[in-house]
Amino acid sequence: MSVDLTRASDGALATRAADGDEVAFEILLRRHLPLMTAYATRLTGSRADASDAVQEASVTIWRELPRLQTPDAVRGWMMRIVSRKGYDLIRARRPSDDVDDLELPQESASNDPDRLVESKDAMGALRAALDRLPERQRQVWLMREVGGESYGDIATHTGATVTTVRGQLARAREALTREMEAWR
Repeated sequence: MSVDLTRASDGALATRAADGDEVAFEILLRRHLPLMTAYATRLTGSRADASDAVQEASVTIWRELPRLQTPDAVRGWMMRIVSRKGYDLIRARRPSDDVDDLELPQESASNDPDRLVESKDAMGALRAALDRLPERQRQVWLMREVGGESYGDIATHTGATVTTVRGQLARAREALTREMEAWR
């Protein structure tokens, strides 16, 4: 008898996957793949590099799941692995010049065309504002705001001090707040 895991919590899926349940791992991965891909795309600046980072992260996630101490925190843990893999790719080679637009998931909660257009326009403005940030500020902002990483983890990944990370993040937030003022 097969158990329907599609509505299981991330923690339950992580626990089962850590015990070798491939179906649970597939559901967990499929659930977070859009966020992982979007994050890696923004981090690396390339869909090809993002795909590589997510693929490498998926293998690492599967291999390291038995060591995960807090199964309910699996999403943040997975995003940190994606971040590490993305940074590994950035360090190993220069990001490719073919930066593609980030594909955003469709809003299913609202069918209001005006709201959808406004949301799409705001996301476009945010993308443009992020692209105008200095590279290190953009990376730090993405790691913190999208990836949910701690200041210490960001410092480790970027080779900077925690104080430097806090400063870069503060400058990025200030610039984005100023640029996104019209969307408030």
